[in-house]
Amino acid sequence: MEPGIDRAVARIWVITLLLILALLVNVTYVQGFQAQGLRDDPLNARQFEDRFKIDRGPIVAGGERLAWSEQVGDDLYQRRYKDGAAFAPVTGYFSVFSQTGLEEAENHFMDGTDDRLATSGLVDKLIGKHVPGGTVVSTVDPDAQRAAYEALRSSGAGRGAAVVLDARTGAILVMASTPSYDPNEVSTLDREKATEAFDRLGDQPRKPLLNKAAYELFPPGSTFKTVVAAAALRSGTGEDARVKAGRSYKPPGAGQAINNDAGDIGGSCDLPQIPLIEAYAQSCNTTFAYMGAQKPGNDAVNAQAGRFGFGDRIEFADGLKSAPSSFPATDQPSLSALGSIGQGSTVASPLQMAMVAAAVLNDGEVMRPRLVDRLRAPDGSTVDKISSRRMSRALTGDQAKQMRDMMEAVVERGTGKSLRGTSILGGKTGTADVEGASYNDRWFIGFGPRSDPRYAVAVMTEASGYGIESGPVAARIVDALDG
Repeated sequence: MEPGIDRAVARIWVITLLLILALLVNVTYVQGFQAQGLRDDPLNARQFEDRFKIDRGPIVAGGERLAWSEQVGDDLYQRRYKDGAAFAPVTGYFSVFSQTGLEEAENHFMDGTDDRLATSGLVDKLIGKHVPGGTVVSTVDPDAQRAAYEALRSSGAGRGAAVVLDARTGAILVMASTPSYDPNEVSTLDREKATEAFDRLGDQPRKPLLNKAAYELFPPGSTFKTVVAAAALRSGTGEDARVKAGRSYKPPGAGQAINNDAGDIGGSCDLPQIPLIEAYAQSCNTTFAYMGAQKPGNDAVNAQAGRFGFGDRIEFADGLKSAPSSFPATDQPSLSALGSIGQGSTVASPLQMAMVAAAVLNDGEVMRPRLVDRLRAPDGSTVDKISSRRMSRALTGDQAKQMRDMMEAVVERGTGKSLRGTSILGGKTGTADVEGASYNDRWFIGFGPRSDPRYAVAVMTEASGYGIESGPVAARIVDALDG
């Protein structure tokens, strides 16, 4: 063979080898590093074909299994849920179509495809070896979660939600929502039955599939005065400082005045000036409407709301983010005044309002809420411990102490005095009218137990009439935690 031909053949071999090497690198990259993304692509219909052929790891809390897989055929596993309606906001569901809650947040850890479970790393991925699913340990307290669900269900409320946080760590101990649903109904292997269940639940006006504790927003009523009072404290107004009150207040440019609750006529709120702590304890609308409209004003209240987490979608598990609570940023005093008493454009989730109470209890520090405590491998070893994380500082330690004094005054001698003698040490009541609705939203945020206050609670119930029905629900939940 001539030397020129030899060189040409050699070049062809080199190019061929380089192409083969490039192909191998691409296959390795796709299988080793892009496989999970391709599996999760919404356009990939195959991701749902074999989902019930995997023995998914369980979701546990307090030593109890809340969700687990049960073999129902040679190669099929049915997902099961304990006390499904009570724990649905926590576990979510795992269906032929989709997943929610912790089933979604830790989907790959439970199905064994998470990198943290790969015993041989890339080799396992390349040879297609299945790694057993891991266990998700939730932060919720099972007894308190059941107590919350039963208290909401028996309250007579059309819709309700409750959240309890460990103020020091951000751990979510309770996340309850009513009306609820049983995840066992929608997690069936039968596609037709699953479709029927989803259609039936989706047609109900009170949205049982929706976790109202995190994903639905409500006008917070007078509980938002906690944010306004915190803004006043940050601006230099002490708890004992005398502030504007009076029976009626008309913001600049407003068409009508804002009045105090009819039940306070002749009471302390009608006086021209009273101490801030009394205005808060008696829930004087005129005081907090003035604060929002004029001093410290909209900018200060809006900034304070942001320090507590308003305006953000709060992530409380991997990929699970709450609906963003909001307070109107406006140059119109009338809108700011209405928003500052928890009406108008101000809306909040129960999770957000629990974070407000938790920050007050935690010396002003806002901890990121979390629904997962740890992740365990099939052999029981801890793969990942979810640590507490600080989000922001809403108040100084002294300001938080003054805010706690004010919340304790609510229970001792204010609008929440029917809770004296219960496990609730301090709090704030609230009732918000809902435009065009025959019901109103009743709120309570607070903390307890009295012996060692460490739990921050928020409860919202919807019903007609007035009262503080959410306060007793909060007390029942804290009792369950303290028991």
